[in-house]
Amino acid sequence: MKSIELKGTARTIAARSSEQSRALKAIRKNGEVPCVMYGGEKNYNFTMVEKDLNKIVYTPHIYIIDLIIDGEKKNAILKDIQFQPVKDTILHVDFYEIDESKPIVMNVPVELAGLAPGVQAGGKMQHQMRRLKVRALYTAIPEKLTINVSKMGLGKAVKVGELSFDGLELVNPKDAVVCSIKATRNSVDTTATTEDAEASAAE
Repeated sequence: MKSIELKGTARTIAARSSEQSRALKAIRKNGEVPCVMYGGEKNYNFTMVEKDLNKIVYTPHIYIIDLIIDGEKKNAILKDIQFQPVKDTILHVDFYEIDESKPIVMNVPVELAGLAPGVQAGGKMQHQMRRLKVRALYTAIPEKLTINVSKMGLGKAVKVGELSFDGLELVNPKDAVVCSIKATRNSVDTTATTEDAEASAAE
């Protein structure tokens, strides 16, 4: 998995909610985002420059983050993001501190590989799940999960329960559809055509 180094500045949480609200407004007005990292021995409250966060938020890639907070380095993953509903700016980010000896749960991008017979026959590939949730040691988590679709015909689907990857546990529901091939007006079921031809020849 790719890694990236990001820096943060520790912040103190005010005791009163009114003071907290004013502090958060000042942080965001200054082009920074309030963040928290949990999962370790203690939680860390800090701020990060928004343009630095964009490197891990607006990307198809996943990262192990070398997070440096006031000189102290921690390994973490991006866990959750809150966006402003109108402006779509980043309001808050949660990080999760990781440990080499403890499994983590992470969403990993899915890549479809191969040319499906159902697509060759005019069907349309529908990629329903762009990411799958996996549980594993972070050192075992790949940058992407590749699914071979070279045997998929018209009307066929790949479900989570049919997949397996070495060293990874898939957390999504087993009956969830990852991808499927939908028949179109111009599609022809080549499998059925071949079977009919073979049956006619046998007769």
